[in-house]
Amino acid sequence: MRHWKDWIAPFLLVFFALLAWEGIARFIGMSFILPAPTEVAAKLWELKVILFTVHLPATLQVIITGLMLSTLLGTGLAVWMNWSKPVEKAFYPLLIVSQTIPVIALAPIFVLWFGYTIWSKVAVTVLITFFPITVNTFDGLRSSSSQLRQLLLTMEAGRRDIFFKLELPSSLPYFYSGLKVAVTLSVIGAAIGEWLGAQAGLGYFSRRMMTQFDGAGVFAPIVLLALVGISLVLLVVLLEKMTLHWRKTE
Repeated sequence: MRHWKDWIAPFLLVFFALLAWEGIARFIGMSFILPAPTEVAAKLWELKVILFTVHLPATLQVIITGLMLSTLLGTGLAVWMNWSKPVEKAFYPLLIVSQTIPVIALAPIFVLWFGYTIWSKVAVTVLITFFPITVNTFDGLRSSSSQLRQLLLTMEAGRRDIFFKLELPSSLPYFYSGLKVAVTLSVIGAAIGEWLGAQAGLGYFSRRMMTQFDGAGVFAPIVLLALVGISLVLLVVLLEKMTLHWRKTE
């Protein structure tokens, strides 16, 4: 019963927001600029076949591939920087610099390099999701208790023992925090890549509908993108609870 009460406030907030959106859209009466939620829902139902069989799988492929590469490369670099101080000094500034360059400016370059293949969109996704995973994991590895470290050293533990028994468990909550940020950013990265150059995908379809002044058609794939992001975050939260069952959370 307590869990149901936790969902009442968010549900009511979304309900009244949609209700206000519906009223404003009906009052304006220009669906090509601001379609009503009911019009967006009708468009989703009308385009369900092409959206769910062609464009949604293409976007999911970009998101999943980009997240897998970001997770592997990001955690690997975080462990390497934690292991070696010269590596940290060499790569950490580059991580910061990589986030100062607007992704929208680099996306056309990726299209020139990789063409309209999946890899141009994956490159954008990796660029935008790599940073939170790497930095959060690195901070987690450095957050381990110094007292426990000293205890392990007095027990003649080696560098490898300290990593697997202390640093790695301490970094897992930080890793999942970075992953939650990364999965939401991956949806943005995939959409940006598809906007600038693609032959399929929700971002590509939204841009195509914009050229036809179809407001509901523009919003329909955006709604699906939002649902994908929410689903991925919930999946990470579930995975976190399954792997960190020892962690006390409220």
